[in-house]
Amino acid sequence: MDRLDHLLTAAEPLLARVDQVLSAAGAPPGHDVWPELRRVRLLPGDAARAVAALHPSALADAVPELRAQARVCADTAGTLPMATTWTGSAAEAYESARRRTAEQLNLGPESLSHRMAATADLADALTDWMTRTRVDLAGTLAGVLTSAEALTLATGAGFPQPDETRAAADVAAVLLRSVGDSYDQAEDLLDDALALKSPQPI
Repeated sequence: MDRLDHLLTAAEPLLARVDQVLSAAGAPPGHDVWPELRRVRLLPGDAARAVAALHPSALADAVPELRAQARVCADTAGTLPMATTWTGSAAEAYESARRRTAEQLNLGPESLSHRMAATADLADALTDWMTRTRVDLAGTLAGVLTSAEALTLATGAGFPQPDETRAAADVAAVLLRSVGDSYDQAEDLLDDALALKSPQPI
């Protein structure tokens, strides 16, 4: 368990109350939480748990194997024997097949070795993103747990009063902004990866 796991356990009562207040009473008109709710499309508790479900170590474990397989493809392409001691149509057909196989294994951005290396690079980037996202949310949770809004929500019960409604909206806006900003970064990473895979105009 890391800092986020511990803080999320401590924050569960606060998150439950924030979600309850937003579900029952909404948020003040024009509050900053409204665009964040539309962007993330989750209540703060669900959004925080979605981040906690990210496990960067599981993705990081796959990277060495991907890079090893990329090296195997490159090495295999380099060791395919050329038709140097025989001639004729059979030799020409073999040489054509050898070149085609070498190209599929290790030449160009669509080759197996390049695809595996690119996948490993993306996995590395996503691992870093998951780690940063968890750290950022942990810092945000630590801040809201010690806020005046958290105290207001902790002393409330039943149908929320106006001060609780604003406090819940304030907490939700901060949490959802943290999650939304992080997920925007992930979309940028994936868009960049797709752009690298797409054929470039001549």
